[in-house]
This record gives sequence, C-alpha cells and structure tokens, in this order.
Amino acid sequence: MNDSGENKNINSAVEENYRKYINPTLARLFKFGGYNGVEWEASGSYVTMHDGRRFLDMAGGYGVFSAGHCHPAIVKAVKDQIERMPLSAKVFMNKPAGDLARALAEITPGDLQFSFFCNSGTEAVEGALKLARLATGKHEIIAAKNSFHGKTMGSLSASGRDLFKEPFMPLIPGVKHVLFGDADALESEINEDTAAVILEPVQGEGGINVPPDDYLPEVREICSRNNVLFIADEVQTGLGRTGKKFAVEHWGVSPDIMTLGKALGGGVMPVAAFMGTPAVWKVFEKHPLIHTSTFGGGPAACAAGVAYIKVMIEEKLPEQADKTGGYMMEKLDEMRGRHPDVIEAVRGKGLMIGVELTDVGLGGAMIMEMAKNGLIGVYTLNQPKVIRFEPPLNIKKEDVDWALEIFEKAVTETRNLLLK
Repeated sequence: MNDSGENKNINSAVEENYRKYINPTLARLFKFGGYNGVEWEASGSYVTMHDGRRFLDMAGGYGVFSAGHCHPAIVKAVKDQIERMPLSAKVFMNKPAGDLARALAEITPGDLQFSFFCNSGTEAVEGALKLARLATGKHEIIAAKNSFHGKTMGSLSASGRDLFKEPFMPLIPGVKHVLFGDADALESEINEDTAAVILEPVQGEGGINVPPDDYLPEVREICSRNNVLFIADEVQTGLGRTGKKFAVEHWGVSPDIMTLGKALGGGVMPVAAFMGTPAVWKVFEKHPLIHTSTFGGGPAACAAGVAYIKVMIEEKLPEQADKTGGYMMEKLDEMRGRHPDVIEAVRGKGLMIGVELTDVGLGGAMIMEMAKNGLIGVYTLNQPKVIRFEPPLNIKKEDVDWALEIFEKAVTETRNLLLK
C-alpha cells in the first residue's frame, strides 16, 4: 500500500476499533511501545506494515514462527487441505490428524505415543493436568515458581507468578510451587496425593532460565521412584527452538506427558497437543470421549503440523537454531562486556535467548528504541528485566548481525536516556 491518505485512514480505523471494541488500554500500550501501526503481510523473518515499513521479527510470535512467516510449503499444505475440507465433521476419522499423531510419535523422546489435539498451549496444559489426575487417581500437582503454563484456570493454577493469579483466586486447589532447579525442594513436597510434576525444561516467561544439568535427570528419577508423573511443558521450547527437537533431549530425559503448541502449526495455523505414553493413555482408552474439543484436530491445522515437522527435519531447523543461537549468545556476551551497566547476564539454549538487564525500567525503553529502528523485541512476562530473542530458526546471518547492531544501539540510547 502506498497512498499515505489511505494508510492513515486504515491506521486510524484499526486503532479506533481496538479502543472501542477490544481494549482501550491495549491500544495505548501498542502506541506507547512503538508498535502503533497495522501489520499487513509477512514473509520469512520480516513483518511489513500497512504503510510499507518493515520490521525484523526477533520475537517470533513468542516462539510461534520457528519456520518463519508464511513458509511456502506449510502455506501450500494448508491451502490444499482447505480446498478439500478445512474442518472436521467430528463423526469420522480425518487423515491429517492421524498423520500428525504418527509423525509426533516418531520424533518425540521415550515412549510418548498418543496425542490429543487442541488449539492452544494453555488447552494442552489443561488436558495434561486432567490426564495426570485421571491416570493416577491422585490430585496434587507440583510446579515451579516463576513458571508459565497459560492463563486458563487450570494452567494458571500451575503458573508461578501471583500477578496473573491473584485477581482470579481461588484457583484450582492442590497445586504447590517449588524453586526451579532445586530437585531436593521438589522431592520434599511429594506425598501420597501427588499426581504429577509439571515443568518447562527451560523457563520461558520466567526469564529464559536454564536449569543445572543434573536437575531434569534428578526430577525424572524422583518422579519414577515415587510413582509420580512427569509432565514436560514444551509449548515454547519444543520442535527445534532450543537446538534439539525437544528441550528435554539436552538432558537425556523423557516425560510421561508432554505439551506442545506454538511452533507446531508452522506459523500458519493454531494447533497444540498433549501427548502421553501407552501406560498413561490407557485411562483414555476406557473413556475416549471424556476429554474432547470441537475444533481440536481440525484437518487444516493438522496439515500445517505435518508440514512443519517435515520442514523442521528437511531444513534441519534444530541444527540451525543451535548454530545461530551459539553465535548470537557469543556476540551478546561480548556486548555485555562492553555495557555492564546495562546488561547483567545472557543465557539460553539455541534460539531461545534471554538478555537480563540491570534495571527493570530499562526493558520498555529499549524495546521502544528497537522498534524505532525496525526491530521487533519483547520482554518476558514474569520478568520484565529480561529481553528475549526467539526469531525464526532459519533466520539469515546478515539479519542476525543487523539485529545485534540495532540492539546495541538501543542499549547505548537507553543508557544515555535513563542512566545519566
């Protein structure tokens, strides 16, 4: 779009719709954060606005766009399926759902075999928690402090930040929270009523927190010894993001239940899943309709998932994430050495990278500076001091270098503004 008058009209109309019909505060937040335009189209690592401005997407939809925006093979798979049958009649079997379930069983670690498809990560967590209770006959759940599992009632109960939880109290009872990375603290909370432990292998919204190398193996051993299920929440970490197909593979462990989402739809369709081993899934064999979803497992969404897995394997997306992520963290750590008054720490796995700032007030200002220069950046929900980088796993090196240049410029500008 080129006509400046038309561009202005579109921007004003969309802004008014947000103010009147979505949330006026949200509209102000977009404007304040420097994202006061209307996204119009996207390709690869770039989002183009209605007025022609281009942004390099280093947030990646919080981990959604692992294959980039509008990957042609995934778009084609979805288009082909939509032309045949976009949604399921729900009384017959549909081929894409079966294909996606088989593809996941073939690449997931351990004995994970069965899948239930839904539409979002929080739905996957809800299903995983229900399955754990049903399979064990027990009701207590142990989760980690500072964790994030979603914002519906069950997943919010397992999440570890009070800011999101307090307005909705009382939540689901029987959920305990322990320090992430402390296996002894976790074991001390297990009792005869403990059904499951749910953990993100790498905490995302908590600030991109990577556990000690012995932590997840110890958790797995503790769960097995105490007849407690281990749920790995891989909604954000899974399907290549951390440099492995699944983050638990960094530590050689396999869960009883796994949740997936975000990248599973290839950046084209919303689709999520929770998976289980045959031993856990037996309870669903007895009650196949005890947990259902009207739109979950839709043919078009599952076609996107099948196409993404094929792209992930053929284009070696986890390997790309590992290589590019290592390069980025090396450069960011060098940057930390040049700007210790702004950057406190750099951590992550693959292309799930967090840059912790020295002051909580720096994050918003830096994101605004990045936006001014055409770079999309976000901080983590539970820890606003941490700016995250989760770009497409196939991002080009020249785009990474440009992003690092703009980020360092934002570091300098922010220091000049706020740390005088």
